[in-house]
Amino acid sequence: MTHVTMVRLGVFSLLGLSLGSYAAPAAVGAGEGRLDIIAWPGYIERGETDKKYDWVTGFEKASGCKVNVKTAATSDEMVSLMSQGGYDLVTASGDASLRLVAGKKVQEVNIALIPSWKTVDERLRDAPWHVVQGKHYGVPYQWGPNVLMYNTNVFKSPPQSWAVVFEPQKLPDGKPNKGRVQAYDGAIYIADAALYLMKKNPALGIKDPYELNEAQYAAVLALLRQQKGLTHRYWHDVTVQMNDFKKEGVVASSAWPYQVNALKGEKQPIASAFPAEGTTGWADTTMMHAEAKHPNCAYKWMEWSLNSKLQSSLAEWFGSVPAVPAACKEKAPGGSNFCGDNGFDRMTRIHFWKTPQAKCSTQGTCVPYSRWTQDYIAIMGGR
Repeated sequence: MTHVTMVRLGVFSLLGLSLGSYAAPAAVGAGEGRLDIIAWPGYIERGETDKKYDWVTGFEKASGCKVNVKTAATSDEMVSLMSQGGYDLVTASGDASLRLVAGKKVQEVNIALIPSWKTVDERLRDAPWHVVQGKHYGVPYQWGPNVLMYNTNVFKSPPQSWAVVFEPQKLPDGKPNKGRVQAYDGAIYIADAALYLMKKNPALGIKDPYELNEAQYAAVLALLRQQKGLTHRYWHDVTVQMNDFKKEGVVASSAWPYQVNALKGEKQPIASAFPAEGTTGWADTTMMHAEAKHPNCAYKWMEWSLNSKLQSSLAEWFGSVPAVPAACKEKAPGGSNFCGDNGFDRMTRIHFWKTPQAKCSTQGTCVPYSRWTQDYIAIMGGR
């Protein structure tokens, strides 16, 4: 897979910052009684939504570490919260992880203190979004695609292209898509538009949706401004998005498999597609704050997070893929084929989130993430 097996030499230097000086601990001591985690919605479950999905209660009993969770809706929010401090761990995606390392907000993890490390998917062990200059800055948690969620009453067969959310058109029910589609409100969504244009307009020469020169970037922004006129909402709150599909007439949008699963669980006419252009996606890493107040509990959680039963339950619940392949052989509470359904063998078609840099491997100079943030805020505001 290009984003896992990419040449890592110089990846970190592109950020223009040095590594932190925090030394990884040599041993794990007694738990401090508390653990504060920043996580994506649905990632840290204690059975409150569905009692069958609970991987926190057992950890608390075994470790004595009380888990407190702060959910975040975007990677930018996670970076901001980690910068403020007061948290031990974060489930960071690839567009946040290197920023956290470069900003010295997370510390090196001693994988020798995590016995289950040997069970981690070989495709993830040395991934460039958490391994910097040979040092590990986290433990892989889950990964998966940003899917195209759609209403099956409108689309009798799965939509084959992201065009249904980017281009003005009539949908299969004969009605226009204007006001019936959504887009993600994080600046990293610019990559989704770039991915669509990679196939629609190959003359642009986009080789990596996160590495755009000025001409490519201008074309992508033009597409996103066109999309602005179609969007019902820029979503980030999963509950709000699910309500929009149920009550507001929204019929197609980028989404996480979590929303798809939740809506299916409510017997809603919802399914997801993996369009011909491929998808963006996330490979999430549990990273430890540089000044974590509960480091022993943090290490205990990182080890706990790799057990195959937790990994299988989480993958089924969220609609993700386990970081531990052995979890695919576990029977999850719902009995689904979660590894097959969620794309265990589809990794090469996913362009995983990463932070855009001014210096890039595909063409030397690219538009950095700071520009992405400014311009996407302007687009969402109608400018």
